[in-house]
Amino acid sequence: MNLTKIISFLLIGLTLFNCKNNTVKNTKTEKNEWISLFNGINLEGWVPKFYKEETGVNYLNTFQVSNGAIQVNYDEYSTFDERYGHLFYKTSFSSYHLKFKYQFTDQWMEDAPHFTYRNSGIMFHTQDPKTILKDQNWPISVEYQILAEAKENEPRPTGNMCSPGTDVVINNKISDAHCVRSSSPTYKWDEWIEGELIVYKDSLVQHFVNGTKVLEYSKPQIGGNILIRDFDPSIKIDGKLLNKGYIGLQAEGQGINFKDILIKVFDY
Repeated sequence: MNLTKIISFLLIGLTLFNCKNNTVKNTKTEKNEWISLFNGINLEGWVPKFYKEETGVNYLNTFQVSNGAIQVNYDEYSTFDERYGHLFYKTSFSSYHLKFKYQFTDQWMEDAPHFTYRNSGIMFHTQDPKTILKDQNWPISVEYQILAEAKENEPRPTGNMCSPGTDVVINNKISDAHCVRSSSPTYKWDEWIEGELIVYKDSLVQHFVNGTKVLEYSKPQIGGNILIRDFDPSIKIDGKLLNKGYIGLQAEGQGINFKDILIKVFDY
């Protein structure tokens, strides 16, 4: 075989190799692409659950779509009456990167607990909404807590962690605190803020605010009894690590907008 033929075969082989590698890379990119959880038009794909109501009831039209955002709205309420609610996406997730934007509104139900003022959250690794009992006041979940300034010049960071019916590990031990503050700045109530969650099954969880990591912890698990009452004991198995769950938007008396809710699912 002469030199020209040898070079030709080598070039063909190299071309095929590159094509194969490009195909693998493209497939991986497509699998790990960003997926929108909210269509900007209606609440398709989302399931509400309110305290004292059956799963699927959007009590007094609390969750609405307004100007391309999911809005927590209390126009039809006369009193709050402890109607804590959550709007869950229909699918559970395990390892992922979640992005979202939020902005508080000027609505606040004054008969709601004082801590709910300019306070909301994104629940994750949440129990299946179908298993939340009618009189269960809060889902077993971990919360990316959202806060805004309540009093001028008084620090009130956002992107915190709260643990209704759960525990997390910080500095190699289970945290004694129900809520753990992040290192974020304090933001005005009417600013649009970008939040992010990176979750690796039942191992590592990271919170981000406007692109900066503000909190990190590990081993989310069922435990504790803070906030949770009238739950199904067969669901609340203390010490059980949470390696997957549902994502929910919170409604606890404070108006808020959520938009640009995107998720990238990891392969591991």
